[in-house]
Amino acid sequence: MTAVTFSDDQAQAYDSVSEMLERAGIQLGDGLLMPPRGTTSEVMAVIGKAGSGKTLLLAELYKALAAAGVELVSGDYESKRAKERRSLAILAPTNKAASVLRNRGVPATTIHRILYTPVYDPMYESIAEWLLGNEDRPEIEGLADEALDRAEASFQLHKSMPAALAAAGLRGSDFITGWKRREDPLDIGFVDEASMLDKRQFEDLQEIFPNLLLFGDPAQLAPVNQSGEMMFESLQESQKLHLERIHRQDADNPILDLAHALADPMVDFYRFEKMVQEAAAKDDRVVWGQRVEVDLMSRSPVLVWRNATRIRLINAFRHVYDAPEDELLEGEPLICDGIELPLKHRKKRQDLEARGLIKGAQVVYLGPGRKPGFSRLHVFGAQEPQVSAASIVKIEKPDEEEPFIPFAARMGATFLHGAACTIHKAQGSQWDTVQVFAPDLEIAARMGRVEAGQPLWKRLAYVAITRAQERLIWVVRSRLAKPTGPLRVDDLRAQPAAALTLNASELDV
Repeated sequence: MTAVTFSDDQAQAYDSVSEMLERAGIQLGDGLLMPPRGTTSEVMAVIGKAGSGKTLLLAELYKALAAAGVELVSGDYESKRAKERRSLAILAPTNKAASVLRNRGVPATTIHRILYTPVYDPMYESIAEWLLGNEDRPEIEGLADEALDRAEASFQLHKSMPAALAAAGLRGSDFITGWKRREDPLDIGFVDEASMLDKRQFEDLQEIFPNLLLFGDPAQLAPVNQSGEMMFESLQESQKLHLERIHRQDADNPILDLAHALADPMVDFYRFEKMVQEAAAKDDRVVWGQRVEVDLMSRSPVLVWRNATRIRLINAFRHVYDAPEDELLEGEPLICDGIELPLKHRKKRQDLEARGLIKGAQVVYLGPGRKPGFSRLHVFGAQEPQVSAASIVKIEKPDEEEPFIPFAARMGATFLHGAACTIHKAQGSQWDTVQVFAPDLEIAARMGRVEAGQPLWKRLAYVAITRAQERLIWVVRSRLAKPTGPLRVDDLRAQPAAALTLNASELDV
């Protein structure tokens, strides 16, 4: 295995976090773990722009804690025996952001999955305790030894309890009987994409984790209605660890080069567009686009600033695919806009959110469910992506106040169309190819708006550009290409959908 070489600022940050953990009773160097003290709390933040090595540092700290014997809390299942052990949870605000970390070998989960914990059926809880090494191999009526062998092999590979039980032929609805709000505090929390945290989430995390480490990018956009300030900016300077160096492996990346060029105060919008055009002439990872590529919109939304632009692009997308007014086509993208349930259905809300249907979640419509108002959905970034849920789908129309609703359950998860989305909502997500609608950013530049001391168009451009992992398309005209084929769903993982059912007796409306 290749040893990791830290830059000076990474090494300094690693040492500072190690000192924080030592004060909490965890010595990374010799693997000494003291019992949780429960008397002190500490928050620190690792702050740096794209390419500064935040994710690498997070991953190396995770590996060191795991090697020291700290137990990972994934949100899947927690043993009742784990309360006295030292534990770590790695969190992100959205499923998509968590999946970006998981794809890099870091076992992350969402903040929601930590705030709400699953309640397991006692029979299947014994399988979970066995897989964790706490109990002997169980004998489960109706479950063959081969199924348990598959569960064991899956858990050794993925360290995911739901995946292990799925390998045994069980669905979440078989072994999870409900969800409850976490009552007991945890230990160490790492939070990626901390620029997205709002005040309420930050306070919730401080209640749960006495040792909290935030990883954030100061050049991104602050949460809406938060006066342009990110939560880590409110910390004392002594609590902030700054990563300034952009690493060699990122230095020849034209997408990141463009993102960092935005920091130059001499670069205005038109000079920046010229830089994009010059980069596109030299490197095919940057494209000077004369039109929006409609084929990409079903899996990678066009990023815009204004809602009016988003709505126009969505309706153009539906038009070129001949989508009927009164129903959705299989393969149309949606974005979860929240949960519409009265307070008395709090457990159902927790169930929906814990399975990935939280605000901002990206999904693809797979077709109608078996009950009126239900939809079969693929939730991107969720560890169990296939669900069936009561849905309220809203299609917004240009110049119309009220959205058109092709179908709706009386209550459940609400969705907006996802062929285009605002740059604010795209934070935390990444796609192989990203299309940025440049005319919107030009309007922001002409308006001269400023956020937290920076021209707003630069913050928007930075966030939009850094969503692209492989290719950036800078779209300069309001044109839409024709699709090369129909929408598809065959490439999505085929597995039975876990029903998120609202029983008639529970509705009581």
